[in-house]
Amino acid sequence: MKKIFWLGIGIAVGAIAVRKVSRARAALGPEGLNRAVGRLSDSIHSFADAVRDGMDEREHDLRAALGVDAGGAAGSDTLRAGGR
Repeated sequence: MKKIFWLGIGIAVGAIAVRKVSRARAALGPEGLNRAVGRLSDSIHSFADAVRDGMDEREHDLRAALGVDAGGAAGSDTLRAGGR
């Protein structure tokens, strides 16, 4: 009876190990690398969009607080780009 129990435990541990190794192998392969880079790229793009939205909102708040008209916003784009 003990031998059957330990045989079952060994089979279960072996199956779990094979599944973990195959997952790790898939994550390290070219497709796994592509997925990881894609997720990173999406995260960076999402973060940049959030920063731009925050900047636009803050600029709008500052312009409203200073009483500057919205028509001057076109000139601020050239200042950001380094033009004068």
